[in-house]
Amino acid sequence: MPKVPGVPQVLAALAAVLGIAAALYYATLGLTLSHYDAKAHLVVSRRILDSITPGWEQIGAVWLPLPHLLNMIPVQVDFLYRTGLFAIVLSIASHALAAGSIGATVLALTSSRAGAVLAASLYAANPNVLYLQSTPMTEPMLFGLTTLQVYLFTRWVLGARLDVPRAAGCVTVLACLTRYEAWPITGACFALSAFAWWRRGQSARDLVRVYARLALYPVLTVLGFMAFSRMTVGEWFVSSGFFVVDETLRGQPAAVLAKIAEGTEMLGGAWLVRFTVIALLVVLLAGLSSAGRAPLLVALSLFAAAALPLSAYLAGHPFRLRYEIPIVIAGAVTIGVAVGLFRRIAPAVAVIPLVLVLYEAPPFDREAPMVREAQLDQNASARETVTACLKERYRGGAVMASMGALGHYMHEMSLAGFGIRDFLHEGNGPIWDSAFTRGPAALVEWVLVEEVAEGGDAVIQRHRQIPGLLEGYEPICSGGNVTLYQRKPTVAE
Repeated sequence: MPKVPGVPQVLAALAAVLGIAAALYYATLGLTLSHYDAKAHLVVSRRILDSITPGWEQIGAVWLPLPHLLNMIPVQVDFLYRTGLFAIVLSIASHALAAGSIGATVLALTSSRAGAVLAASLYAANPNVLYLQSTPMTEPMLFGLTTLQVYLFTRWVLGARLDVPRAAGCVTVLACLTRYEAWPITGACFALSAFAWWRRGQSARDLVRVYARLALYPVLTVLGFMAFSRMTVGEWFVSSGFFVVDETLRGQPAAVLAKIAEGTEMLGGAWLVRFTVIALLVVLLAGLSSAGRAPLLVALSLFAAAALPLSAYLAGHPFRLRYEIPIVIAGAVTIGVAVGLFRRIAPAVAVIPLVLVLYEAPPFDREAPMVREAQLDQNASARETVTACLKERYRGGAVMASMGALGHYMHEMSLAGFGIRDFLHEGNGPIWDSAFTRGPAALVEWVLVEEVAEGGDAVIQRHRQIPGLLEGYEPICSGGNVTLYQRKPTVAE
């Protein structure tokens, strides 16, 4: 007799179907690659092998490497690179994994199918989540791996044996190589699961022994990444230089917390925030009330993702709505757990948040906040003028351009036949350093600069400091804030 799929498997399958439908929907609207980072992630994956200087150094050190390594081979196929199809398939699979893991966590903690379905539904049907999983962005992979991580830690704490959970350790490694939000979530998983074990009678000595071994997974991962960063960019950890400081929130904790709360409400709706606050109190009180319920606290680990926007905004990083989406997901899980504690009446209770939240934030909303944020770059069509101008005159050789500012434009130029190997960018090490410090005249005929957005790119800012940097070049066309410079012919030429 065939095995009947469990609730988590069904939830994962339904989320995959919903995810495919959403991907097709946003593709028909032409929004799949609207976000500049969606294109830039594809460029980073492609440049590992397609570059003037291909190799491991091209992986970079600002973004964590796992998504780019997974896409490295597929994006060498032009169709997959230009459409992002393989990366989108990974996003949809991650979306399904997250829905199944959320359902499994709630089911393990409360034995409530209604709570599991509610939590997975609040996650999977959120329009902002659905949009992100329809793109090559890295957030869906984070959602899938961190929710699986929380489930594995939950299952471990609910078990009878205090031994090193290797599966949880391996997933922790993958999550910590995907996005930085996984780092504080990992810390919370360790702290809350250790507390739960202690409440259930495990000695501090045994806990130290086991957790010391378990900690090797994330510690060695982070140290390995930092060593890689040091070798590639000369810094142990890149925390600045990739954004223009916004003084609006910098160094203002109260304003930052208010902005994070505002962003969470924009993404999930006021009702989700209200139910999250109530559910958080319920789960906290239940988890602290008895040793048997202490494992409930592990589900709250996902809230630790708020540490990333908190630290980023305090440091002056511009506000980004997508940084608050993990908080929405944490709220969905917590609401599901709280409703599951109602046992027999859980199905009736679950209807209330399900209806109110989905009514306020319905799926397939083309005006959802994340969809609007993804369309901040309105210059793509204007940049086509510059692309046509270059293509008409181009006779080979490298084009100098800052990938930090124009990575998304490099992807757009692939439609005109340009590959990453046609560009001289920051990832080309000494060659770029020479052009950037002494001037590019001896190396390239063409220079592309972003002159407006966030104060201009690295090249134009350097040119403002050292006016002679582009001496011998003249601007020949511009559009969409991008200007193309061509080297003036010499007498010999």
